Amino acid sequence: MASKSRSRASAAALLQELKTLAEQRGIRVREEKLLGGAGYRVRGGGCRVYGTETVFLDRTMPLGEKVELLLDELDGRGIQTDSLSPSRRRRGDAGAAL
Repeated sequence: MASKSRSRASAAALLQELKTLAEQRGIRVREEKLLGGAGYRVRGGGCRVYGTETVFLDRTMPLGEKVELLLDELDGRGIQTDSLSPSRRRRGDAGAAL
């Protein structure tokens, strides 16, 4: 059980580090409850809101999925995650299966 708790804390720290990296690059990250409809689920994604690059994350998603989505969004914008702390970067490179 302690291992799962550490893994969750590590995933939360990685997500926070990714959010900080995004903000430093001028990308706003918002966690909100995103509503889906019959037969589909909204994960989140990037768009422009009043001229500001924004990435929405569904706050009900598991942490690992939030990390993966944010990594994908940063990668899609050509933002390198080299500045992440080495242990967290390895977790992200491993597919963020948290």
